[in-house]
Amino acid sequence: MEDYESVLLVKPEVFVYKIPPRTSNRGFRAADWNLTVPDWTGRLRLVSKSKDCVLKLEDKTSGELFAKCPIDKYPGIAIEAVTDSSRYFVLRIQDDAGRSAFIGIGFADRGDSFDLNVALQDHFKWVEKTEEIEQEEKGEGSGSKPHLDLSFKEGQTITINIGQKKSSRMSRPKSNATSSGILPPPPSSSIRLAPPPNGNKAASASKVASIYPELAPMTNSVATNGTSTDLLLDISGGGGGNNDVAMQAAGISAGMTSKATNPDL
Repeated sequence: MEDYESVLLVKPEVFVYKIPPRTSNRGFRAADWNLTVPDWTGRLRLVSKSKDCVLKLEDKTSGELFAKCPIDKYPGIAIEAVTDSSRYFVLRIQDDAGRSAFIGIGFADRGDSFDLNVALQDHFKWVEKTEEIEQEEKGEGSGSKPHLDLSFKEGQTITINIGQKKSSRMSRPKSNATSSGILPPPPSSSIRLAPPPNGNKAASASKVASIYPELAPMTNSVATNGTSTDLLLDISGGGGGNNDVAMQAAGISAGMTSKATNPDL
């Protein structure tokens, strides 16, 4: 199967400079170039075919090839960054006859040079990974690496114990009745009111006598004796005196009822 060419990077504008020979081992410096007047301006394309990588300088309009730089390693001698700027590089260009020369290239935007760095690094990382996989496959084919056999041997068995899962939830304590928002009923009251003292009873009897003079003999006896005898006595009891008092009290009660019925009386 024939390998196809893939485009790794395209930059519409790149500047090309003639550079002086290297004078020391410290590297190239862009400050030594005539940066204000580039010798050529065109387009940059970085392409790959299988493991081969080539940087091509082409005309912007026609796409005619100006120069090409085969890159076998990065960083390496084929493309090298200058020591005083991140936007300029030195390329080793080659023709079909194998002749080579060094030229300088640069970008107006620092982001373009960053993209070129990343594209080259990604390509050669892929090449390195591919070579590692090929070496592993060759090692497995030659039998140099022992094959790991995980199959069961004849008569070999395994035992699996499946226990009950412990509940991860803790038992919640039972909530009190107050947690639902309903208050418990109040406790039954065992307090009983004490009866009024005898002095209050005597005062009540005097008040009744002032309103109804006909009850004065009975109220005077209540106030004097301090007893709790009712004004309306039981008529079923023995003794004529009690019956007379009861009848008198009944007549007074009838009179009270008639006054309540007819206010004019």
